Amino acid sequence: MSKAAEVVALDRQHVWHPYTQEMTAPSPVPISHAQGATLHGMDGRDYLDLISSWWVTTHGHGHPVIAQAIAQQASQLEQVIFAGFTHEPAVRLASELVKRLPPGLSRVFYSDNGSTAVEAALKMACQYWLNQGQQRTRIVVCQGGYHGDTVGAMSMGRSSGFFDAYESLLFQVDTIPFPATWMGDDRVEEKEAAALKALDDYIDQHAGECMALLVEPLVQGAAGLRMCRREFLQGVAQRLKQAGILLIFDEVMTGFGRTGSLFACQKAEVTPDIICLAKGLTAGFLPVSATVCRQEIYQAFLGETFEKAFSHGHSFTANPIGCAAGVASLQLFETENTLQRIAAIEAIHTRRLTELSTHPRLCRPRITGSIAAFELFQAETGYDSGVVRRMKEFFLQRGMLMRPLGGVIYLLPPYCITAEELNRAWDAVAESLDQVP
Repeated sequence: MSKAAEVVALDRQHVWHPYTQEMTAPSPVPISHAQGATLHGMDGRDYLDLISSWWVTTHGHGHPVIAQAIAQQASQLEQVIFAGFTHEPAVRLASELVKRLPPGLSRVFYSDNGSTAVEAALKMACQYWLNQGQQRTRIVVCQGGYHGDTVGAMSMGRSSGFFDAYESLLFQVDTIPFPATWMGDDRVEEKEAAALKALDDYIDQHAGECMALLVEPLVQGAAGLRMCRREFLQGVAQRLKQAGILLIFDEVMTGFGRTGSLFACQKAEVTPDIICLAKGLTAGFLPVSATVCRQEIYQAFLGETFEKAFSHGHSFTANPIGCAAGVASLQLFETENTLQRIAAIEAIHTRRLTELSTHPRLCRPRITGSIAAFELFQAETGYDSGVVRRMKEFFLQRGMLMRPLGGVIYLLPPYCITAEELNRAWDAVAESLDQVP
């Protein structure tokens, strides 16, 4: 038995994979190592990573600068409790984040993934009002949003359709429409007006009860890379500020360059009260997340007794090795002119998707930064539908990691991808439209 076959056999005996129907799914592809935009299989095959390994890899796999920073930190301090202690990597990462975020977002609370970053934000918003003598019990989200897999985050994303099995665990949230748009959409202003009218009506009824609105800015990820305009977010922010309701941006996916600016809030020209960051924070090397809030929110937790303190934390909060990776990654955005690379990716996306936009199977083409997506006309929409399985297999056979979402085909590559690699991927996309039933 080959080494690859041995690994797969052991996997099938003992491992439970995420978002996978283990009975019907094909055997997983064993990967031995990765470099740049390429995953190298144990069977000798290479796979172009066109989804940044679930949207986490930014600068590319195995970047030597980040790997070196991790190795150096691991030999010095691998972990220390973050309650009552601190260390240089966490302090430096927080400082570097605050420098790059919009002014006002100044306090960094660490956790370990996107779900827990969102959970921290929800608890911050709830206790912020409670510490000021206000019992606010409502929260509002955008229809279709996805915010993670822990119970609070699932509750926020119950309209995404992923969590029907856990309905009995979820608490109630309120929703407003998300005015999804695409290239050539002539109804976008009408949809935005309807969504903002729904928010106006909601505020009229519940302003004094609502603690916050949570939204994925510019791009809803797991909902199918649905995109909105900055004008909608600006209208939301203006209304919430007037009503005295907190605005939380879930930038777990959109942060760290995905939308063309370092953070989507910068591109939208909106500063939230709280922002949730993960995925690209460590360039995909280690699980670290951050929930960053305004100074006035932090100050509401200060007092002489523990009752006002933020009673929340994780064993690996501010892990030194992960924080060192985050510092190195942020520096690479400047030293490697990463935003220019993203602009070049966006230009190729725009040219190739525009060329394909008249294909009879393609509808609702859309692009924001390094993200390009479109929908298959009249396709099945289930997460593991037949067309999804057929498309995955088609791309794997051509040495490409693609993971369609229902009837949505998307490309979200690491920023190191070359023009040749990206054009090869678009060639395969064009071929799939003609060949995959």
